[in-house]
Amino acid sequence: MLTFEEAARRGADRVGAEVVRLAAQDVRGMVVPPEFEDAFYRSVNLPEQLGRLFAPINPRRVDEDALEDLTARAEALIRTSFLMDDAVQIFYRALGNAGLTFADRGGGAVHVRRPGHLSSEEAQVTPPGMAALQAVKRLWASDWAFGAVLVRLDETGGVGLDARPTLVLPGLTGTPDPVMAEALGMGTAWVNETGLVGLP
Repeated sequence: MLTFEEAARRGADRVGAEVVRLAAQDVRGMVVPPEFEDAFYRSVNLPEQLGRLFAPINPRRVDEDALEDLTARAEALIRTSFLMDDAVQIFYRALGNAGLTFADRGGGAVHVRRPGHLSSEEAQVTPPGMAALQAVKRLWASDWAFGAVLVRLDETGGVGLDARPTLVLPGLTGTPDPVMAEALGMGTAWVNETGLVGLP
């Protein structure tokens, strides 16, 4: 896991253009790489469990009632599966390195989201950062919500998805700010109570 500043040194092709743009504006944040999410899925055998769960679904003729029940079970499976202790400690250290445990003031808010997406999960964090980790897992679980799975079935004919980066940013979810966007020469900029938090 990397702070935005560290991640930006790796280049947009590896960490995404938004992270590089945010780092250039000195925005504090952290990137949870896809490899961390992938390791979580594999460590608790989620690909096989999810494959068995969705086996009854025929992508060419989706029973939406059955799918709704299965997606609720899939979301619960992600939320209730545990990361390995080593992974949890790595996450906590990275969160602290990025200044997102707010240890100097006893806690603070963060939100987590995917690059380029406004929808996020929020948490009130105190050291070591368990609430932030739970928000990350809720975000990952949202990939298995009914609408998200239905879109994948329509677009790819399957329910599977690839792991993607997750961003952890200070404060609550940002909202579009046209004035900031114009000042930065961007089409869109998101801000919250801490300042700039998104340049998709």
